[in-house]
Amino acid sequence: MTDPETLKSLMKEGALLPQEEMLAIGRKKGKLMIGIPKETTYQENRVALNPDAVQFLVNNGHQIVVETEAGKQASYEDVDYSEAGAIIAHDKEEVFKANIILKVAPPTEEEINMMPGNQTLISALQLTLHPKKTLTSLMSKKITAIAWDYIQDEHGIYTVVRAMGEIAGNTSILIASELLSNYKTGKGIMLGGVAGVRPTEVVILGAGTVGEYACRAALGLGASVKVFDNSISKLRRMHNDLGTRVYTSVIQPKLLEKAIMRADVVVGAVRASLGRTPCIVTEHMIEGMKAGSVVVDVSIDQGGCFETSRLTNHDAPTFVKHGVIHYCVPNIASRVSMTASIALSNIFSPLLLEMGEMGGCRDMIKKNPGFRSGVYIYQGKLTSEILGRVFDIPYKNIELLLAAL
Repeated sequence: MTDPETLKSLMKEGALLPQEEMLAIGRKKGKLMIGIPKETTYQENRVALNPDAVQFLVNNGHQIVVETEAGKQASYEDVDYSEAGAIIAHDKEEVFKANIILKVAPPTEEEINMMPGNQTLISALQLTLHPKKTLTSLMSKKITAIAWDYIQDEHGIYTVVRAMGEIAGNTSILIASELLSNYKTGKGIMLGGVAGVRPTEVVILGAGTVGEYACRAALGLGASVKVFDNSISKLRRMHNDLGTRVYTSVIQPKLLEKAIMRADVVVGAVRASLGRTPCIVTEHMIEGMKAGSVVVDVSIDQGGCFETSRLTNHDAPTFVKHGVIHYCVPNIASRVSMTASIALSNIFSPLLLEMGEMGGCRDMIKKNPGFRSGVYIYQGKLTSEILGRVFDIPYKNIELLLAAL
């Protein structure tokens, strides 16, 4: 029989011996099957998840099915996804059998027909592209549909909208710089300024996210910037966020006309909460601009804020009217598709991981109010008041539906 002192000695020796490493293993509450289809909407080049995000989710026990060439327009090949652990589907229908369909643009009628039903769809809402039949088809299949442009973070910020706004703001200035510096079609001047040369004058309409990041980019290049918005609080916030004073003004027609007449670049970044963007710049103001100056209408997806604007596309992005170059391509973020896809992935991958840990989409909707704010159809029942009123479809409050379950 071992005495107590000998036992203590043996225990001390044992504690000094190499021990097997004990790794913490997270308890996986739900395995998600996520489908990433190839976007079919005209000139939509983004993909909802990039290979790094796919690898992150696969390593956490989830299954990802990616349609072949889904990431091609964002410079991602099928081999990148397969090496990340995704299943590459050559049949589109296989992707739409997944429990969760994650895509950028709203689904087409053909894509909805491929869905067996009782699934979760996460995509953009885009009210202007949603015919009534799309909603009724999703409802008849008992789909839970979530608009990623209405998903909020813990601070109440619409994360995807803000990320795409930041990209659009930065890119609008880079586009303007490219058009302005072209000596054949533009003015052959550099956006910015050097010693002894007058700085380029940039006018920005709107002090939201797009306007703020357009302002940051223009200031960074050395341009002289003027910002117009009817919200004093937005203009004040921009001053605080930028940490520097820029010329700001409410939208007063005479002041605006004078600023536009002197401008080399005008960026339209005005947003409407619902409906068409207000037309702020008249054709008469455009006629008074300098020949070769540039207009970038970021608001064109809501109708545009310039009277002379008309829709263009990435293949033929510009037209000239009254000697002014107009760039009126909707979805500017799709022009820088890899950057935009990475930004989307950074938002969606943590959300999907959280969804799996909570046990699935239903529990995520119940427990995460920011995610719940994006729901517009819940298990076949319309929950969006806006869509209900626009299309004259009965709708129910999501909170009441969840309370009844």
